[in-house]
Amino acid sequence: MTTKRALDKKSKAQAAKIAPVEKLPKQAKTGAMKFEYAPSLESTDIVRIEKRNRLFIGGKFIEPSSEAYFTSMNPATGERLADIAEAGDADVDLAVRTARKTYENVWSKMSGRERGRYLFRIARLIQERSRELAVLETLDNGKPIRESRDVDVPLVAAHFFYHAGWADKLNYAFPGQNVSPLGVVGQIIPWNFPLLMAAWKIAPALACGNTVVLKPAETTSLSALLLAQVFQDAGLPDGVVNIVTGAGATGAALVNHPDVDKIAFTGSTDVGKIIARAVAGTKKRLTLELGGKSAHIIFEDAALDQALEGVINGIYFNQGHVCCAGSRLLLEESIAEEFVAKLKKRVAKLRVGNPLDKNTDIGAINSAGELKKIKKLIQLGKDEGGEFFEPTCAIPDKGFYQRPCFFSNVSSSFTLSRVEIFGPVLAVSTFRTSQEAVLKANDTPYGLAAGIWSEKGAKIHKVAGQLKAGVIWANTYNKFDPSAPFGGYNESGWGREGGRHGLSAYLDVR
Repeated sequence: MTTKRALDKKSKAQAAKIAPVEKLPKQAKTGAMKFEYAPSLESTDIVRIEKRNRLFIGGKFIEPSSEAYFTSMNPATGERLADIAEAGDADVDLAVRTARKTYENVWSKMSGRERGRYLFRIARLIQERSRELAVLETLDNGKPIRESRDVDVPLVAAHFFYHAGWADKLNYAFPGQNVSPLGVVGQIIPWNFPLLMAAWKIAPALACGNTVVLKPAETTSLSALLLAQVFQDAGLPDGVVNIVTGAGATGAALVNHPDVDKIAFTGSTDVGKIIARAVAGTKKRLTLELGGKSAHIIFEDAALDQALEGVINGIYFNQGHVCCAGSRLLLEESIAEEFVAKLKKRVAKLRVGNPLDKNTDIGAINSAGELKKIKKLIQLGKDEGGEFFEPTCAIPDKGFYQRPCFFSNVSSSFTLSRVEIFGPVLAVSTFRTSQEAVLKANDTPYGLAAGIWSEKGAKIHKVAGQLKAGVIWANTYNKFDPSAPFGGYNESGWGREGGRHGLSAYLDVR
């Protein structure tokens, strides 16, 4: 009879033949072996970029009245990507008049069921062209292809699917009340999530029966123009969505146009204040999704490795580009030293490089101007006395890149604790009690988001109830869903986008 000890001995002998431990490299046994990743580049052959990209008005691509164009750069290389039409006042006026005519004669008269069918069709086409959209987004924005492919584009389709379902159920969303569309909606979106921000705004506006004039950011207009092709393929009636490209002057013309019924803006707080002053005294509705300086609060009873990945996801994987990036890290004092040591090791493993490489964790900063702002704030953090950590990883010679970094022992008075920074830069400070954590998290003019990390549900709920933030995640970060409302307090904006709350922003509810 074979004994258990004999079987164990035999198993060990067989294992030794397969992979003798003594023959493994010494580095592998100590865990110090460094692995190099072979390039895994996403092909750009699927995308065809027009050298001159025109305005999209009335269902057609047309030349700007001034025939003016500006250059859009590839942030990964610093080279010219395409020329984009610059819409003037006359072009914006044409787009608004076209949207008004379509609203009055076509879209507002269509049943919710029929509008929903168009939105469903758009969502399916986005799924079919998902790879093309993801590659173009990465080329134009600089974010890693993994983020464009696995996060942005799937959420874009999800927003159209979700709002397609609401199009014929608006009376159920607001029982006992009468609802009607507002009319023509002007929408201005930023460069950090060009395609996703377009979906966040266009999908609910169309579901509620409005027509749209969209102004994308001047540095990231290409994916919005490709979305216009999707609208054409879906058979969306001409003039329901119009896209005018340009810089600040184009946006100002849209905000100030007298025949626009609502403005929806996502961008900086400073520009949001200008828009709020511009529409004051008019009948225009307004929603603003503005800046943020969001905090992670990590308690000593949290699962530290899980929290670490949440921090990495909240600031580094999106390069700090997301407005709700967790750019402040508040650590309970008893775990601060251990967590910072883990953070240094993890940050040192992040890969910075070509955003089209599937191995890349951190891609390119969107523009030279944005990179200059980031470097200026990093130098300011050093001057103010923060303990700076930045790995020595190589970055490409061409393009706009910033290594991931963080400052520890940062106080609430530091500029990095108070100013929004669109880059992979983290500010770390400590707290002793939950009351102190809440005070520090709320010590900001913003109030967009926060993350709480603890194994105790009661503690999470107690702290969450005291935080002045529009979105609070528990033991996770940067999780989005079309059915969940998103928005902030104080200087982070007015109103909500997404969910039933987001529908009300595009309806007259009585």
